Amino acid sequence: MRGNLVPPAASLCAAALTLSFLAAPAAATPSVAIPPHPDLPRAAAPPRVPGATHSLRLVPLGPGHRAAPAHGRVRGPQGLPAREVPPFSLVGIVWDDATTELRGRAQVRTRPLGGRSWSEWRDVQTHDDDRPDLDSPESRAGTLRGSTAPLWVGASDAVQVRVNPEPAAGGRLAEGTALPSGMRVELVDPGHDPAPARPRAARGLSAPPPAPGPSDEEAASSAANFPLAPLGATEIPAVGRPESAKDVEATHVDGTNVAEGHPISDGHGAADPEAEPTDRPQQGAPDSGADNGDGSADVDDSDADSDLDAGRYVGPRPRIVTRAGWGADESIREKGFVYNKTVHAAFVHHTASGNGYGCGQSPSVIRGIYRYHVVSSGWRDIGYNFLVDKCGTVYEGRAGGVAKPVRGAHTLGFNTNSMGIAVLGTFGRSDPSSAALTAVATLSAWKLGLYGVNPAGTATLVSGGGNLFKKGSSVRLRAISGHRDGYATECPGDQLYNRLGTARSTASRLQGR
Repeated sequence: MRGNLVPPAASLCAAALTLSFLAAPAAATPSVAIPPHPDLPRAAAPPRVPGATHSLRLVPLGPGHRAAPAHGRVRGPQGLPAREVPPFSLVGIVWDDATTELRGRAQVRTRPLGGRSWSEWRDVQTHDDDRPDLDSPESRAGTLRGSTAPLWVGASDAVQVRVNPEPAAGGRLAEGTALPSGMRVELVDPGHDPAPARPRAARGLSAPPPAPGPSDEEAASSAANFPLAPLGATEIPAVGRPESAKDVEATHVDGTNVAEGHPISDGHGAADPEAEPTDRPQQGAPDSGADNGDGSADVDDSDADSDLDAGRYVGPRPRIVTRAGWGADESIREKGFVYNKTVHAAFVHHTASGNGYGCGQSPSVIRGIYRYHVVSSGWRDIGYNFLVDKCGTVYEGRAGGVAKPVRGAHTLGFNTNSMGIAVLGTFGRSDPSSAALTAVATLSAWKLGLYGVNPAGTATLVSGGGNLFKKGSSVRLRAISGHRDGYATECPGDQLYNRLGTARSTASRLQGR
């Protein structure tokens, strides 16, 4: 067992933490042994289901700070002293009230699994605007929590956290800048990758014992992708045009497995209790409009045209790794699926989870985000409809069928009749890979084409309420928009946002326009 080099006196530890918080983050940190916590064993017991989440309450930092109140906002810095914990790979911070913002700076440092040296202090994006609409049935369930964006840190077994309120003018803390109550750090172990399919037994050899059959939730999630892939498929193969036009058949929603209490949206930011499931996608008008100079054009495709041949402008279907392929634990999400009536636009995001992952780790990163959205933040499922990694691999996100108009939780105020595509990484200063941009364009050309939408055009959506547009207002947006177009946020980062014009023109070309 590692020796205890941390002073046992609480006041001394708190003072040191406060001083380190106020100082600039050091480039390197010497090895420090951490006292084990009585509530957290050094090695976690094998979880009952793949992956695990550990939640630890933040405490006041510095001398003179009393315990945080159970309710109400908290003044002064909070954090978590250095501590050994069960293994985790993704970290985030949550709090009780989903309508309260964390105004301040949140940082974590971690220790690699089995290592002795600490990482540098890393910033956690405090504003996570990829979330359900606050008046949606998903929100009204009462399970939502405020949350930061998740941060991928890789396999780790120790953590330290510090959160400082944003100072007002003159350096003093104003009441409105106090920290939210009930802050906890969430440590997510994404579990192991799915086991590969067992090969058939050779002739003359005894067959291996049969693998357990899929659960009801696993079967429903997989069946939602019929006829694009068979039950249990780990990927949906790529197909070119014109074969991809047949995928329009997979957009139909027949009411099977529609989540109770989530009637299909009427397209006006609310749910219509009398709405019937769609029999076919609403098709957009033929393209027309002026060139914007970046390869895209202002084309209003929001008005349906039933005379347009279904599948006329469907782009080639990309290869899509299914939820079974990246190892989604279907038991943790809510049962059933939530659908819109159609898809008018795509919002592009970054996950703000950092760029320090390898493409082979992408399924683990997605499982971590999935657990963070559902277990930590209280959502019914992962928020994004699709995710794309730096190697250009497309992954199925929220369950319900990749071709269907699944309602996500990605753009506060504009989750109705849209889809969310999240690129794994952080792109405020870092450039997205060309493979990721190509994947975003190809995916948009296919999915928007299923609903007759020109990716280089525009669409009109009705706001469900946010910090840019009032609830109920009709907003004209580009068919491929950045998250910041619908909500005041830095997402998807300047470097990714500035390349969306190329994605629009590429997607339109792939549709054959």
